[in-house]
Amino acid sequence: MNTPAFRRLAFLLLALLGLAPLHAQREKLPMEDLEIVEKKWPEAKRTYTGLRYIILKPGDVAGPSPEKGMEVSVLYKGMLIDGTVFDQSPDEKSPLKMRLGRGGLIEGWEQAIQKMHKGEKWLLIIPPEMAYGARGRPPTIKRNATLVFEMELVDFAK
Repeated sequence: MNTPAFRRLAFLLLALLGLAPLHAQREKLPMEDLEIVEKKWPEAKRTYTGLRYIILKPGDVAGPSPEKGMEVSVLYKGMLIDGTVFDQSPDEKSPLKMRLGRGGLIEGWEQAIQKMHKGEKWLLIIPPEMAYGARGRPPTIKRNATLVFEMELVDFAK
C-alpha cells in the first residue's frame, strides 16, 4: 500500500499532528489564566511571543515607534489577573521614564512599547515568563503570575 495517494494522506496526517505541539508551545498563559483572559478580553490580539493586547486609545499611527536605546515615558497601572492593582503611575504629570533595551524592564514591556505609537493606550496581558516568572516579586506579585497593564506611551526620544 505504497501508492502516491497513500503517501500524501500519511504526510498530511503527520503534518496535522505536528501542528498541535507547535500551537501548545506558543501559548504561554497558564490554563486557568487563559480561561479568564478569553472570557474577560476575547478581543485581545496575541503576538507570536504570547503577549496579548487591546488598543484602548489610538495614537499617532503615522509616526514611528520607539526603538532600543530610546528613552520612553509611560503612564501605567499594573494589575494581577484578578484586578488587584499592585503598582501605578502617581499621576498624569509623572510618567515613568526609562530606556529601552537596557535590561531594566520586564520582557513584556520591552516588546509592547516597541510596537506602540506616541499617545497610544493599551491593555497589555503579559504571561508569567515575560514578566517575573517563577520568582515573582514578593510580596505583591506571586510566582508565575500573569500581569495586566494599562499603559499609555506619552513620549519617546533618542
